[in-house]
Amino acid sequence: MENIETRLGYKFRNPLLLAEALTHPSLAYESQRPHFDNQRLEFLGDAVLQLIVTEELFRLFPDFPEGRMTKLRSRVVSCRALGRFALSMDLGDYVLLGKGEEATGGRRRVSTLADAFEALVGAVYLDAGFSPVREMLLRVMRAEI
Repeated sequence: MENIETRLGYKFRNPLLLAEALTHPSLAYESQRPHFDNQRLEFLGDAVLQLIVTEELFRLFPDFPEGRMTKLRSRVVSCRALGRFALSMDLGDYVLLGKGEEATGGRRRVSTLADAFEALVGAVYLDAGFSPVREMLLRVMRAEI
């Protein structure tokens, strides 16, 4: 787990949050731990991600109308874009998958990677608050924004 923290540029104070963020629902189901997976963190991370990207676009492009910023934000936080961010940090190597998901290529599936990326955002937010997660996201997403 230490290597993913290096790639994120963030060290977790609560390593259970990192473990939860990286646990795919298929593993939670197989291990009979139905509430220890990344879905709730993904939900939170999606909202945090939207806010940070929205704020950054608002700041960077003061002359853009609302419609143009909305389209730009949609592109930056799309499943494809989040999957690319996840691939760039080899996030798939760290996601904990059930056997079936592993066998069907889940480790490289864009939706799985995007979900894990959002869950990581939620986990960093809970672990450290808004400023550290903003800093981490802008570092990872700078080129796309």
